[in-house]
Amino acid sequence: MQTATKVPRPQGSVWTDPKARAWMFQLLAIVLVVAMGWFLYDNTMTNLEKRGITTGFAFLNNTAGFGIAQHLIEYTESDSYGRVFLIGLLNTLLVSVIGIVMATLMGFLLGVARLSPNWLMRQLATVYIEIFRNIPPLLQILFWYFAVMLSLPGPRQSLSVLDAFFINSRGLYMPSPMLSDTFGLFMAALLLSVVAIVFLARWAKARREASGKIFPVSLGAVGILLVIPGLAVMVAGSPVVWSVPELTGFNFRNGWVMIPELIALTLALTMYTAAFIAEIVRSGIQSVSHGQTEAAYSLGLPAGRTLRLVIIPQALRVIIPPLTSQYLNLAKNSSLAAAIGYPEMVSLFAGTVLNQTGQAIEVIAITMSVYLAISISISMLMNWYNKRIALIER
Repeated sequence: MQTATKVPRPQGSVWTDPKARAWMFQLLAIVLVVAMGWFLYDNTMTNLEKRGITTGFAFLNNTAGFGIAQHLIEYTESDSYGRVFLIGLLNTLLVSVIGIVMATLMGFLLGVARLSPNWLMRQLATVYIEIFRNIPPLLQILFWYFAVMLSLPGPRQSLSVLDAFFINSRGLYMPSPMLSDTFGLFMAALLLSVVAIVFLARWAKARREASGKIFPVSLGAVGILLVIPGLAVMVAGSPVVWSVPELTGFNFRNGWVMIPELIALTLALTMYTAAFIAEIVRSGIQSVSHGQTEAAYSLGLPAGRTLRLVIIPQALRVIIPPLTSQYLNLAKNSSLAAAIGYPEMVSLFAGTVLNQTGQAIEVIAITMSVYLAISISISMLMNWYNKRIALIER
């Protein structure tokens, strides 16, 4: 038998070798990127030196010298720019967290309402979604701020609810809690209630699997949360003392206040994002086979339990990826607060601090890094949750 001999491959140039050519182009791309980066850096440093502008982050230790309308931590005008940065970051996180929670709840309700058998509810949800998702968020922010919040009466003519909540053109004033000596006992009773609810849920699950009988865990949990902490309050007294706002002179004192900029920004971002989340929820529910619903009904599950136990868990696998994008959009859209003067990262740090210090490169770099870190954190959290609920194939 004659064996075939392997003909040696002729050695050509780099241009005829695909592997060598690929490596060469990658190295060339890296060199070009590094060269461009060095050119931009050198050009920037040269221009800053010609204009006498210092670089670095030492300015963060300098005194700010201006007031801030809303700060979640203690702040005075003698504090540093570094503390101003922290306040702007906390204000950005505040509106982002509140907006994400409210938009999620509102979006889920609207998404379910879009598929309701009730004609009126279905049409109202459709009208809401089509209106609010087609109006730019900046216009909605301006509407809520100028047309709604600033049109409210002054402090002396405030709209009152239960003589504890007051809303006027300066914001929403509400009672603030102050911890009493019995707060520790109340928290112990609350922890005991949570443990009891966990055991109740496990017992109800075992009972359902053994006999098929369903125990109303939700009602039992509410009863436990009312009874055990309620007994603790009756025995030891209230765990908190409420500081109610009082009109003193031309404004309210005591309690908490939500400034009108925060209210307008939160409402606008919530209602805008909720419209998109509603469509995501609707499409996620419709992606579940209708046979799943019919099978649940044939087993005797009511409509509410079918939606909660059968449809939503399967729909979440479709809902979570685009829902992540909406969370990212809401967090980034919070930068639109600069239009109404809410003291978040862009208006406070990239606005006031930049104008006072002139450290444009450092300030913008810090601001961009903050939004990048927030977005990556949201993505990582949602990707972890999406992986946790994903189907595991055999």
